[in-house]
Amino acid sequence: MAIDPADREAAAAAVDQVAAHTPLAEVRTRMEDRVELTTRPVTQLRLPGSCPLPSAVCRHKDHGRFGDHGVFHVRSVPACDEDTAVEQARRLGYPVVVKPGGRAGSAATLRADNDAEVRQAYRQAGWETLFGLEDPGVVGVLIEECLAGSAIGAEIVVLDGGFHIVAVTRAQLGPEPHHLKTGYTVDARDPLLDAPEVTEAVDHAVRTLGIERGVLHVELRLTAPGPALTEADASPDGDLVPLLVELATGIDLRAATAALAVGTRPDLAPTRRRAAAVQFLYPAAAGRLGPVPPLTALRARPWLERLVWTRRTGEQVTAPPHTSIADRLAHWVVTGDTTTECRRHLADVLSQVADPVGRTTPH
Repeated sequence: MAIDPADREAAAAAVDQVAAHTPLAEVRTRMEDRVELTTRPVTQLRLPGSCPLPSAVCRHKDHGRFGDHGVFHVRSVPACDEDTAVEQARRLGYPVVVKPGGRAGSAATLRADNDAEVRQAYRQAGWETLFGLEDPGVVGVLIEECLAGSAIGAEIVVLDGGFHIVAVTRAQLGPEPHHLKTGYTVDARDPLLDAPEVTEAVDHAVRTLGIERGVLHVELRLTAPGPALTEADASPDGDLVPLLVELATGIDLRAATAALAVGTRPDLAPTRRRAAAVQFLYPAAAGRLGPVPPLTALRARPWLERLVWTRRTGEQVTAPPHTSIADRLAHWVVTGDTTTECRRHLADVLSQVADPVGRTTPH
């Protein structure tokens, strides 16, 4: 059956209808902006899974409540109009980050260095969508302090009142003012896995959320005073991060999510100690994408797990400063014994796929 996920009453009724005829073990979504929606039938049917309050906290990206529990976090404040956005930006101090209160994928997330840029970013945060999903389930715009430091993610499994950091992802960011992710690396021997400051930050975040069972993704900035929480998701990260974790460690986060959802204990024993990475290709110029080469020899490399073109020859693409993740041209996943080796492989692929971007034709 087809239902509008924006209609929560209809979605809940549809799940009830299915449950009346078919025993359900779990209710799950792959989309971050629908995680909160799934908690209602989970609660109604008394299935294992996330409860509504923690999921709601994660979806609303204003993390002010974390400060009430001693969590070092990025300061963010809501703004209901442009004038308020400018006022809050001045209060936080430039530069700031302007972003929607509930969208995923860094959609419409922009750095602003002055009042005019705040106004422009506020307007964009109000209309830009992600893959045509008009209703993110959370309204409003946030003004956030702009933190200096590397961006990392902790992939976490919470079980029986404790948590286990399965992997640390290191994000690569594209040029500002956008905060688009251009790639990730995962190393099974990353020293941050055992870093006390990261463990402490994750511990505080998990305790504040109150989640007792589930697979979480917590994003941190490694600032000079210590790791600062920037985001918490009540689901595994996207952008092929679960695949990278499996390639590097052998741990399947998707299987772990399913196991927890049906009330069983997941297997979190690593079987590999390698590294894996993904890179996303964005257009360098606006226009229509030129011919894409077959790259047969490159595809035969044993370290190349996949190379996928996500836009087709002749399609219109948008270049900075108006690029979004919907403009990604391609992505590729590589493996290696170390992060350094993975970076060499990423660069090798990039050197061979970059030409089609230069052959875009003008509007």
